[in-house]
Amino acid sequence: MHRLLLLGTGGIAGQHIEEFGQVSECRIVACADALPGRAAAFAAANGLERGFDSLEAALDWGKFDAAINATPDGVHKATTLALIATGKHVFCEKPLAPNHADALAMTEAAEAAGLVNMVNLTYRNSPAIQQARRMVEAGELGELRHVEAAYRQSWLVSRAWGDWRTEDKWLWRLSSAHGSTGVLGDVGIHILDFATYGAAERVVSLTADLVTFPKAEGDRIGDYRLDANDSAAITARLSGGALATVVATRYATGHTNDLTLTLHGAKGALRVETNGKVSGLSACLGEGVDGARWRDVELEPTHRNACRFIDALASGVNGDPSFRRAAEIQRLIDACFESDRTGRAVSLG
Repeated sequence: MHRLLLLGTGGIAGQHIEEFGQVSECRIVACADALPGRAAAFAAANGLERGFDSLEAALDWGKFDAAINATPDGVHKATTLALIATGKHVFCEKPLAPNHADALAMTEAAEAAGLVNMVNLTYRNSPAIQQARRMVEAGELGELRHVEAAYRQSWLVSRAWGDWRTEDKWLWRLSSAHGSTGVLGDVGIHILDFATYGAAERVVSLTADLVTFPKAEGDRIGDYRLDANDSAAITARLSGGALATVVATRYATGHTNDLTLTLHGAKGALRVETNGKVSGLSACLGEGVDGARWRDVELEPTHRNACRFIDALASGVNGDPSFRRAAEIQRLIDACFESDRTGRAVSLG
């Protein structure tokens, strides 16, 4: 039985309790949070053995094998390195770090220590994206020619998830001073992973345009300066020669939380759709190509990230998405900022 520490008891902590609670080979035994009393309350509410007011206190106790790092983005590096230094395996929330250099440092530390390291890129849990990748790798689409990917949210025009004008949990996402890297860093990381994982190729060059729209008088609400990007459009070339277009936006009116990926090949095409809960995959192959006829593809259940992490702990073979994969995606995000700033394409080799 693998014993886990949950580091951070904010909004996403409940999802980790649920996800890891479904894996019989592990148990979350303790939690830690820097806000005094918060961990103790969370531990009592969720039946955990211990709650600690600091990571240091949890490490001094030490009766766990691995940690789920659900702290705020800006402290992922320091907390993860502290865990690695004491020999703890780490399952970290995305983004791994706010820049590629930090993400790479974390990756190299985990690999040098021989520790299992994974990042919770949640849309890998979609059975549709897993099946699409298998079909691409089997050559069913032929050579890829064009890839279209989009992550569409609408919480800047809809109150489906709450009111961003009054709720701190949304306002911080609009302010670089509060740690936000905009829609690109928030959900762009997901769609870039989704697109390149599904295509089974890497990005070799890209051009990006990032836009921040006016949302309030003086572009400020209280302490929050609203300067983080709201929409991102990326054009990229993939390692196999395909052209890719990737968009992410919080202004997609009519969409709550939708990801789509269409893979166009010389022999056929696939379309992946998911909202994080329900997934679908359709294909245009064989005789359907001439008539542009699409058919639904039957999907099989897939191992979720939590299960893959526990499998990795049991086998000693690192799981995917790994720290290294997350660092690669962070390199793409850094390149997007560079391209937007300079107005030029960025080569990634």
